[in-house]
Amino acid sequence: MINMDPDPIQQFISWFQEAEQARVPQPEAMTLATASRTGKPSARLVLLRGVDERGFVFFTNYESRKGQDLRENRVAALVFYWLPLSRQVRVEGRVEPLSAPESDAYFAQRPRGHQIEAHASPQSQVIKDRAFLEQRFKDAARRFEG
Repeated sequence: MINMDPDPIQQFISWFQEAEQARVPQPEAMTLATASRTGKPSARLVLLRGVDERGFVFFTNYESRKGQDLRENRVAALVFYWLPLSRQVRVEGRVEPLSAPESDAYFAQRPRGHQIEAHASPQSQVIKDRAFLEQRFKDAARRFEG
């Protein structure tokens, strides 16, 4: 019989630590599933950036499809899959945005190239070609020089 913590967050933290100790590749990788206002589903992989008594923390561009879905429909699901442990964890619930200072602090600690990429990439939009994206990156690098 498996002893389970009555607090699901504490149980997750324990299992997450087991996944790290077992050297599961990217144990923080999780599928984030959202749905639009009309119920059109969408899923993609994102990274867990924290977990505490408030829940699970991840970041997404507010202008991406995920950001749009979450503005329209605050309910989402997460799935962690740790194959070497034969374990998956499912989470469902209401999503709340972090405070602006928390979001800003996360963005500030990201590597500079990632910050520029976030400004350059028109999230969830079709782009003409790679040259378009490379030019946007150069423009953003100049705009935020220093």
